Amino acid sequence: MIRIDSVTKRYPDGTVAVDRLSLEIPDRSITVLVGPSGCGKTTTLRMINRMVEPSEGTILLDGKDIQQQPVNTLRRSMGYVIQNAGLFQHRTILDNIATVPRLLGWGKEKSRARARELMERVGLDGALAKRYPYQLSGGQQQRVGVARALAADPPVLLMDEPFSAVDPVVRKGLQDELLRIQEELGKTIVFVTHDIDEAVKLGTMVAVMRTGGRLAQFAPPAELLTDPADSFVEDFLGTDRGIRRLSFFPSAGLELLTAPIVASDTTDEQIAARDLTDAPYLLVTDLDGKPLGWAERDTEIDTARLLPYGRPFVVATDSLRAALDCAVLSPTGWAVAVDGEGRAAGVVSQQTIGEAIRGAHAKSATTQKAAR
Repeated sequence: MIRIDSVTKRYPDGTVAVDRLSLEIPDRSITVLVGPSGCGKTTTLRMINRMVEPSEGTILLDGKDIQQQPVNTLRRSMGYVIQNAGLFQHRTILDNIATVPRLLGWGKEKSRARARELMERVGLDGALAKRYPYQLSGGQQQRVGVARALAADPPVLLMDEPFSAVDPVVRKGLQDELLRIQEELGKTIVFVTHDIDEAVKLGTMVAVMRTGGRLAQFAPPAELLTDPADSFVEDFLGTDRGIRRLSFFPSAGLELLTAPIVASDTTDEQIAARDLTDAPYLLVTDLDGKPLGWAERDTEIDTARLLPYGRPFVVATDSLRAALDCAVLSPTGWAVAVDGEGRAAGVVSQQTIGEAIRGAHAKSATTQKAAR
C-alpha cells in the first residue's frame, strides 16, 4: 500500500501545489487522481517516485518512508508512463522496452526476450520490434510506453495522462487494454487524468482533487456518482453523472423479447403464428442470426428497405447505459441485444430499460441503507 500522510508541496515563490494531502492507495488496484488544471494531481504522482520532493509530510511504500530509500532504487521499482510515451527516438522499439532491465543489469538477450513477451502482452505486433518510435502511430507508441514501464515487473505503475494525446477511438482501445493487463497482472496503479469519464471507467478508487491541491472526495466510482461530497465534486462530475452511473448496472437481467426476431427467409405464415402483441417492429436477421435491420410488423420483409438498428449491446457483459444508448440510437426506440458471437439474442424497448433502471436504483438504495 502507498500511504500519503499530510503531504504538502510548497515552491520557493510561495505557491502551494499540494496542501496537506492524506490518501491511502490500495494494493493491486487502479487509483485515479482527477481534477481541474492546477489541482496538484501530477505533482502528487511525481512525489511518489521522488521526481518532486515534498515540503512536508511523509509517503510510505509498504510501510517504509520513501525518503529513506535511494532515489534511483525507488524509481526503478516503479513503472512510469507519460503523455506521448516519452520514448527514446534513437532506439528500436525492442530496445526502448528493454531499457530498465538493462539498467538493472540484465543481459541483452534476457532483456530483449522480456521485451518481446511484453509486446505481445500489450497487443503490439512482433514485426514492429526493429522499428523506431517515429514509425509507429500514437496509439502504438503509448503501448510501447506501457510495455517499457512493465519491463522489470514493478509492483507499482505510475501513469500521468498517458492516453490524452490520442484520438477517442484509440484511447478507448488503450483503456480496455490497460484493464485487461491489470486483470492479468494485478499491479498497484496510480493514474492521473483530467477526464472524469476515464476516471470512472478505469478507477477502482477515484480521488477528486480541487484547485490548491486539496482532496475533495475519495471513493469508488459508483459511490462518487451516487453521492458527491459537495457542490464542487457535483459540478466536476457534470450534469450527466446519472447516465454515467448506469455503467455500474448490468444489462443481464433485462427482459428480452425473442418473438420479433425473424430470419430474412421467414414466411408470412410463420410470422402470423407468433405473439407479437408487444412488438411494433420485426428485427430481421441473416441466416446466421445476425441483425440486418427493422421491418414494420404489417409489411412484407424486404431486406433492401429495412430501418437501421443502430448498434447492438452484448447482453452478457454490457451495462444498462449501453442498452439505453442502443435504444436511443435506434429509429424504432428498441435496442438489439446480441450474444458474444454477434447473433441476435432479443430486443428490448426503452420503456423496459427504464423500468430496469428504476429497479436498479431501488436495489442500490436498499443495499446502501443496509450497509450504514
